[in-house]
Amino acid sequence: MNQHYRETRKIDPTRGATLGDGTPNDANRVEIGPTQLAFREWAAAGLALPDLAALRRYRWERLVQHIVARGYGGLLLFDPLNIRYATDSTNMQLWNTHNPFRATLVCADGHMVMWDYKNSPFLSEFNPLVKERRSGASMFYFSCGDQTAAAAQAFAGEVAEVLRAHAPGDTRLAVDKIMLHGARALEAEGLTLEEGEELTEKARAIKGPDEITAMRCAIHACEAAMHAMEDYTRAHVPQGGISEDDIWAVLHAENVRRGGEWIETRLLASGPRTNPWFQECGPREVRNNEIVAFDTDLVGAYGLCTDISRTWWVGDAPAPTEMVDAMCHAHEHIMTNMEMLKPGVMISELSRNTHVLRPEFQAQKYSCIMHGVGLCDEWPLVAYPDRMVEGAFDYPLEPGMMLCVEALVGAEGGDFSIKLEDQVLITEDGYENLTHYPFDPALMGG
Repeated sequence: MNQHYRETRKIDPTRGATLGDGTPNDANRVEIGPTQLAFREWAAAGLALPDLAALRRYRWERLVQHIVARGYGGLLLFDPLNIRYATDSTNMQLWNTHNPFRATLVCADGHMVMWDYKNSPFLSEFNPLVKERRSGASMFYFSCGDQTAAAAQAFAGEVAEVLRAHAPGDTRLAVDKIMLHGARALEAEGLTLEEGEELTEKARAIKGPDEITAMRCAIHACEAAMHAMEDYTRAHVPQGGISEDDIWAVLHAENVRRGGEWIETRLLASGPRTNPWFQECGPREVRNNEIVAFDTDLVGAYGLCTDISRTWWVGDAPAPTEMVDAMCHAHEHIMTNMEMLKPGVMISELSRNTHVLRPEFQAQKYSCIMHGVGLCDEWPLVAYPDRMVEGAFDYPLEPGMMLCVEALVGAEGGDFSIKLEDQVLITEDGYENLTHYPFDPALMGG
């Protein structure tokens, strides 16, 4: 492992007109970002801050390079996370996921247009890479009713107009996600629609230096929130009356306190509810001498995803021998698989050479061995050998990729599961584990 990607620029959150990441030193600014609590914690930890202007330019250049390489005239984005990647702007992100009112067009010459909610065009003004701001990308029934087709036609006409000006003669347009009326209207304009999700996933997979610096900060903030959640759990569970929801609420609150944004799932369970896995947290009261297992799935500082899983033994009695055994096996699984990571290794090789879980844990093993991570869970997915689809992921690892390495260990019909996950950076000659949160010594046999 190495530290090739570590930046040296230090935090000075009170310097002049800008903060250490280049954003305005203005508490009333439109642009969202980390809080002073996060800045103080990062300074105390000796972390560097990203140059956000450089981060944004790197992402924009990645998208343009991928558009040009495929011979497309442009890329039309509706997915809020792809829009965040292209512009670093946000607007009601979760609402936008099921009511797509925003769109961004990136042309082959780099010209970028944002369609936003008509009352909030100012939300992307901080980014000079966005050259035009318009409204009118809503093509869902709640917004447009029985005139949705007309709204889509008007929007498609604007897209075609921009493409004619910035990619003359090129009618190939990549699109990530779009409503049916929108797709038909774009085709009626003479545009040939291409797969945009493949393009964005490949572009996002390789993180630039400032993205990596930002991710270090985001992980530190997430782990601070996890420590607060663990402290709360250990202090209150023995006294009784604390639910899974109470524990999960601490992670939410501490994430927001540091400028984090949301959590993608509710994957926290206790005691027998950990098996089978994927039961989301609820009103069950956690009892003394039980496990609590969780997966953060947390979109935190700088809009970056920290995806870490831990399992804690909470109580004053020793953890059962079978739990310690399962925990050690899960730990061996992720650490052994991590050692395979280096540039040039094919994703299919990771699947074929995986550490093999014991037979009793095969039926309920996790859905993947590893997966990419950035603004959320991302390409690629590394499947277990019995779930591999030939030809789906025939690509090598490259420096700048980030992967989450997973383990779920629980016997079918059992009364517990162990969930572990670390977040890793692929470096020039190997990997660096970006995760620093400890594994519970009570379950590690310590």
